[in-house]
Amino acid sequence: MIIHVPSLAELSALRAIERAAGEAFRGLGMAAIADDEPPSPTQLTAFQRAGRALAAYEEPGRAAADEPARPLGYLLWEPVDGCTHIEQVSVHPQHAHRAIGRALIDRAERDGGPAPLTLTTFAEVPWNAPYYTRLGFRVLTDTELTPGLRAIRAHETALGLDRWPRVCMRRDPGRTGSGET
Repeated sequence: MIIHVPSLAELSALRAIERAAGEAFRGLGMAAIADDEPPSPTQLTAFQRAGRALAAYEEPGRAAADEPARPLGYLLWEPVDGCTHIEQVSVHPQHAHRAIGRALIDRAERDGGPAPLTLTTFAEVPWNAPYYTRLGFRVLTDTELTPGLRAIRAHETALGLDRWPRVCMRRDPGRTGSGET
């Protein structure tokens, strides 16, 4: 798998990945999440221009010769309180269970420097907090939340995401977990 910053022309493919990946939430009674709009083209462009958008692609020769390389999954990150905060990571369901999410997260850790990784996620969705725990993340207590994480959580609450339990998580540098992805 190859991971790099996607081109501007590929940003619409990231929105399609997000829509497809979001469909799994319907089966958990979370249709509002499935129906949520992906990051806008303007938002994606800002991440891409800052070098904080990553996309995963098939190795050359693995895709059909007549098909252009298309992203299989993507990750957006931003600096928050000295950490590399994962804003979004999504993998197209057709390419799930191939360690693409893990590879994107590990790459964000390298690109973000020797800083801890943080993210916010649904506590009880199997491919959210339990998955990140297998990747070496741990749930933060309220007293461990930084001002930036508190602001992110307040924004999520304003968006109505707290209808389902959410947590903030952190992975310290070099801790990659041991479970299957």
